[in-house]
Amino acid sequence: MGSKPDSIDPALKARLLQEARTPWRGLRRGLWVALAASGAVGLATMAMRLASGAEVAPTDLLIQVGALSLFGSLIWLDRNRVGD
Repeated sequence: MGSKPDSIDPALKARLLQEARTPWRGLRRGLWVALAASGAVGLATMAMRLASGAEVAPTDLLIQVGALSLFGSLIWLDRNRVGD
């Protein structure tokens, strides 16, 4: 009753403004981490197959390295920057 409509908690206001500037950041970062982990598991599996003497197609290896580097860079680019 005594509070004004514009008297919002400053921490909440900052968090809401940050979310308005970068919507769905948490969901995106979770997706990037899951996809980078998938690439890392695939690359580790292929490394173990190579170590055991089995053949691994170079294109498959390239796909896993590309996925790991792509999603790793997306995690890096989607980071919290100071002043953002």
